[in-house]
Amino acid sequence: MSFLDILVKQNVISKDDVPYILEEAKTSNQSVEDVLRSKQISATVILKAKSDFLNIPTKEIDPQKISFDVLKYIPEESATHYKIIPLAIDGGVLEVGIVDPENIEARDALNFISNKTNLPFKIFLISEDDFMQALNAYNGLSGEVSKALDDLETEFSAEEVEMMKDRGDLGVAPAVGGAPNIIEDAPVTKIVATILRYAIEGGVSDVHIEPMKEKVRVRFRVDGVLYTSIVLPAKVHDALIARIKILSNIKLDEKRKPQDNRFSARIDGRKIDFRVSTFPTYYGEKIEMRILDQQKSVQKLSELGFPERNLKLIKEALNKSYGLILISGPTGSGKTTTLYSMIKELDLEENNVLSLEDPVEYNIEGMSQSQVRPEIGYTFANGLRTTLRQDPDIIMVGEIRDKETAELAIQAALTGHLVLSTIHTNSAVGIIPRLVDMGIDPYLIAPTLILGMAQRLVGKAQTSAVASVPIEGSTKIMLDKYLEEIPNDYRSVIPDAKEVYKINPTPDCPRGTKGRIAVTEMFEVDKKMEEIILKEPTELAITSYARTQGMILMKEDAVIKALNKVIPIEEIGKV
Repeated sequence: MSFLDILVKQNVISKDDVPYILEEAKTSNQSVEDVLRSKQISATVILKAKSDFLNIPTKEIDPQKISFDVLKYIPEESATHYKIIPLAIDGGVLEVGIVDPENIEARDALNFISNKTNLPFKIFLISEDDFMQALNAYNGLSGEVSKALDDLETEFSAEEVEMMKDRGDLGVAPAVGGAPNIIEDAPVTKIVATILRYAIEGGVSDVHIEPMKEKVRVRFRVDGVLYTSIVLPAKVHDALIARIKILSNIKLDEKRKPQDNRFSARIDGRKIDFRVSTFPTYYGEKIEMRILDQQKSVQKLSELGFPERNLKLIKEALNKSYGLILISGPTGSGKTTTLYSMIKELDLEENNVLSLEDPVEYNIEGMSQSQVRPEIGYTFANGLRTTLRQDPDIIMVGEIRDKETAELAIQAALTGHLVLSTIHTNSAVGIIPRLVDMGIDPYLIAPTLILGMAQRLVGKAQTSAVASVPIEGSTKIMLDKYLEEIPNDYRSVIPDAKEVYKINPTPDCPRGTKGRIAVTEMFEVDKKMEEIILKEPTELAITSYARTQGMILMKEDAVIKALNKVIPIEEIGKV
């Protein structure tokens, strides 16, 4: 039995027509559906018969309503090959349109995608025409880039492309004096411009262009998570790299060692800075671009998500005339953003505020910002020496990386300056042992360090993509375990919540989060803490006393934010 028998029952075709239809499909190398359509049987009737036969529902498709976030779950290459298309996310289930549900390979591909994304799927039968229309939903970034790729193919012959690739100047024309001029209407220029524009529109923080064996992968980082945005043919790799190198004034002929620089562009009327870094890999140079939007204002401290106690400690520390404030955390944990927000709390009119940064990410009016350049001997340590001759009141040092920088920062704090900086440790209390490991004597740390803090970033709940779940069973056991070590004197900070948010993906927000917020922990250095630093500067001793001060750990801060429905419960595990 086939769906043709259903059409017979519906008197759409006769029983005698069936063998002729099957024979015509075989001899003409067409599908049975194509033969039926040639006999003026509508696609809707055919699709309904197949749906009844296979017991699979159909679904109307509007390509305009298929969001880019949903399309990310199935790459365009896979969608085209298996004739499957992601349509929406409903109730945490990925809805997929499929042309041939009996295609075992397509089913296997869907199972693989489901296991990889941890999302169950539900299939809907769609026609070939609907599928081709739905494919147009991919024609955002990839559509524009594909057109530019076509232009690239037609603009140069194969021999010219190879020759230009060898020279490393595809998309570039030699100018008078040998300096390169950019061909502004070259296809590769359009590809780069399109990638950057979509990155800006999508709120992307970083763009990664990565050469692989047979392709070039372009990935966007949004809210700390990397997503493959588009895959390009390997033959355009050299052209892309050359174009970006020219924009950022990086040597074209140096491919064996990393290089970095930056460039600015005006996109949609906004001035955007791009920090560019190259990295030699097995298949060629990889490029990473950090996007720095100068028109995005630095957030206020009160907007960063600090608990009331922590916000009070920061403001008290910033009001002191001298001392050292240190923020710890891994790369990408928002340390620099917090430093900028702290600077914005200061009186930049009455104080001489200077910074040493690598790189300068945002320009703050009223602060003298300087970019260190280790390659020419201008390091944080050398910069600090110069800074102290500039009559500073407040100094921001991008990072304390070595003993020399640490010693100079502490010297500056001892001689009447307020110094703000970052350091790499896993926790707030780890700051002191880290300084000791660098070779700094505890008797210098005790009188200078006034505030130590650590932070991470977690995703903020998008209320349209989360669901409330009661705090009971395993959820309650997990939350209670995280909070069991909070000192009794400070348990009042735990909200009396009955439910928390759990991610419930939607087509507009498959991740369930939008934007990020800091979870923090911090301690102040009072007289008692100074004694501990002098006598026993271990993490255990420091943590023990910091807890009596009321220090809430980062994991506990994340739980409290989940109980307040600021973040979904899944984000706790990222701390």
